[in-house]
Amino acid sequence: MDVKRRLTRSNKGMIAGVCEGIADYLGWDPTLVRVGYILLTVLTAFSGIIAYLVLWIVMPKEGSL
Repeated sequence: MDVKRRLTRSNKGMIAGVCEGIADYLGWDPTLVRVGYILLTVLTAFSGIIAYLVLWIVMPKEGSL
């Protein structure tokens, strides 16, 4: 049986669960996703904050589907 994975915000996340949800979807460690997000945010003149807010709004919460 083929189960479709969906990108959702995690209920276990620190703030909104965006990084945790991305890590769960990709099968990565959540800490590495958070560190990568922070590095990209700092290196791109803090435009990552806008991307995070958009993902927070767009990504459904886990279990709400």
